[in-house]
Amino acid sequence: MGRHRREFLQAVGGMVLGGLALRTLPAWGGQKGIDAVAFDAFTLLDGRPVLAAAEHLVPGQGAKLIEVWRNRLFEYSWLRATGRRYLDFEAVSAEALAHAAATLQLSLPTEVRRTFLEATVRLPAWPEAASVLKDLSASGRKVAFLSNFTPRMLASALRSSGLEGLVGSLSTDSVQTYKPDPRAYQLAVDSFAVPKERIAFVAHAGWDAVGAAWFGFPTFWINRTGTTREELAAPAYTTLTSLSPLPGLLAGGVEGRARGN
Repeated sequence: MGRHRREFLQAVGGMVLGGLALRTLPAWGGQKGIDAVAFDAFTLLDGRPVLAAAEHLVPGQGAKLIEVWRNRLFEYSWLRATGRRYLDFEAVSAEALAHAAATLQLSLPTEVRRTFLEATVRLPAWPEAASVLKDLSASGRKVAFLSNFTPRMLASALRSSGLEGLVGSLSTDSVQTYKPDPRAYQLAVDSFAVPKERIAFVAHAGWDAVGAAWFGFPTFWINRTGTTREELAAPAYTTLTSLSPLPGLLAGGVEGRARGN
């Protein structure tokens, strides 16, 4: 993450999460009081095919297009959250793509833009996702996406990933904001009807792990690529390299496979 984006995140975190008392939460130690699990979409969905799709659409520029688009997408969503200028995540994704195309001086016809944006949600599941969801449900825990994706985006993702029927869908569109606004995380509390201390949140991005931990969720960061953790004085959360240990951790049966931050 570039310095300017890190500074932006710190500023937004201060505004959006202002007033929340930070408290030190221990990294996961085998507690069994979890009744529900909320997942960021990309902990269950494998986003790697997006690069191939982008490279097919704009040969030689795919990786750069994704980098500029993704950075602007987060910046636009956080800016809209703090400025109370909400647009749904599909619309913000399109805004960010238009900016990325202009920045890279790419001519992207409407159909190409539509194809790219559809590729970002029509994704396969990670290999272990279905079995983890089944194990969690079998243990009596509620499971759902908690995502900035719109309901239409989530429905498309469920179909393409083969996870329909295995996981519910909570879209922050219903509260007209995006993570890491506390109102986005509160959606899981209200929908599950479970106190936040009894909801595990599973994050894909480091900033989402920080936001969830700030909110008070017992938090797991699925860091598959060894990304550097955020320096935001966040409460402790547990880092895993895949979803596989999660059911055992929640049951209190896995040791030595998680690293607390």
